[in-house]
Amino acid sequence: MVVPSSASLAMDCGLRVRTKAPKPLRIGGRAGGGGDLDVGDEAELNVEEPLSPYSRVFHTPSLDTCLIIIFGFAETLDIDVLTGRLMEALSKHPRFSSKLLFDGDREKNPRWVRTKVNFEDHFIIPDLDPNVDKPDRFVEDYASNLSKTPIDVSKPLWEFHILNIKISNADAVGVFKIHHSVGDGMSLVSLVLSMSRKTSNPEELPSIPTSIKKKSKFVDGPFRYLIAVVLIFKLFLNILYQSVRALFVKDTDTPIKGRKGVEHFPKRIVHRLISLDDVKLIKNGTNSTVNDVIVGITDAALSRYLHRKCGGRLKKNILLRASVIANVRQTAGLQELTDMMEKGSKCRWGNKVGVLLVPFHASLEEDPLEYVRRVNANLNQKKLLLEATYSYYSTWLFLKVFGIKVVAALTHRLLFNSTLMVSNVLGPAEEITFCGQRLAYIAPTGWGLPTSVIIHYMSYMNKMSITLGACEEAIPDPHEFCDDIVESVQLMKNAVLQRKATKVIF
Repeated sequence: MVVPSSASLAMDCGLRVRTKAPKPLRIGGRAGGGGDLDVGDEAELNVEEPLSPYSRVFHTPSLDTCLIIIFGFAETLDIDVLTGRLMEALSKHPRFSSKLLFDGDREKNPRWVRTKVNFEDHFIIPDLDPNVDKPDRFVEDYASNLSKTPIDVSKPLWEFHILNIKISNADAVGVFKIHHSVGDGMSLVSLVLSMSRKTSNPEELPSIPTSIKKKSKFVDGPFRYLIAVVLIFKLFLNILYQSVRALFVKDTDTPIKGRKGVEHFPKRIVHRLISLDDVKLIKNGTNSTVNDVIVGITDAALSRYLHRKCGGRLKKNILLRASVIANVRQTAGLQELTDMMEKGSKCRWGNKVGVLLVPFHASLEEDPLEYVRRVNANLNQKKLLLEATYSYYSTWLFLKVFGIKVVAALTHRLLFNSTLMVSNVLGPAEEITFCGQRLAYIAPTGWGLPTSVIIHYMSYMNKMSITLGACEEAIPDPHEFCDDIVESVQLMKNAVLQRKATKVIF
């Protein structure tokens, strides 16, 4: 058996690696043996489907992107149960049981082809010493090393690494590595949750809190059409202005601004857990949203980090922007995998996100809540002007008119001109099991994009994970950045509590 390159990295670190062939699984009326997938009808094999334009973008050299989801388990793993249920779920999914075929190089006629999946090539289980020195650092190094190896395109584009080792906030760890062409973050989280069940009711799917969108109030009467024309004209001017700034104006060079080729540099993956209740307290105290608070916290932490790195001599009025990822699907929250793959579904599988460029000020504010207020005002304006929707559909239009290479070049320029990327995913509010194993936390992140740091936030129960994928050259001390995020949350929480106490006194 050929050992995958990710396993080779572990072997280079002195680990004994074994790949597991789970017990034969009965699918489609026949048993799959030797760890191979039997998709049922032979007619399903070798069926070809062209890659979507968005998936093709993520196979261009400048945007060759992978995602990982780090699972912290709240119990020692039953590996047979975990791998068996993963096999059962993934074998039914076309994207996870298909490999890529090309005509010549990776840019010529790429297409998905259904194939038999040899699960021995996808489950990677290092043989670990349970008493390994500094287990938290070991898991961090392991996850970071995965960013240094490209995914093998000769097989379905995913791997699942099982680290049955106890760390400070989990009894075991799983790392799910997937190529971004398979789907975006919302698609993959929906897939993960479709393989999960509530701990309180093992037969019930998890639920995700969804925010109720307020109906927009529009002016009635004879002037409503005039107002609509004015808003559309303003939207057009804003789109034109923002597009020019995004593509032709570069952020100020700072210690964390990535240089040319940053998408190929080694990444260090670190994470922290904070209280979701603290985030909600700040949200209510500023009359904003959870997303506003998350972006505001990032602004505050980045300001502290940069001022410290510059010795308090950071220039004023610098240009510093965050690319904030926005889901543009009509339906937010958990969608069952079968529904997501149905034609005509409101929530389709694949890549369907827009990008909002949010200005950061890198200033040290006396009132820590000012960061959230500023972000709230900015994002409210962008929502009104439909910037995320415009970002997605303009990319779609450019793909149709100009093709993959032009869109890849423009996307690369947009992301490279900004300083960092921020993403937020809403997770289950109650404890769940993933493939029969209780979860302590979920921490997604990724690499391969032209930015020096990608920050992913994801809520789960009463906690929120913060995961940094940081370029080691630009941010050699990502733990300090995480500490700044945690401290910013505490400062904002204290400010809200202090205001409440002041109101009670007076």
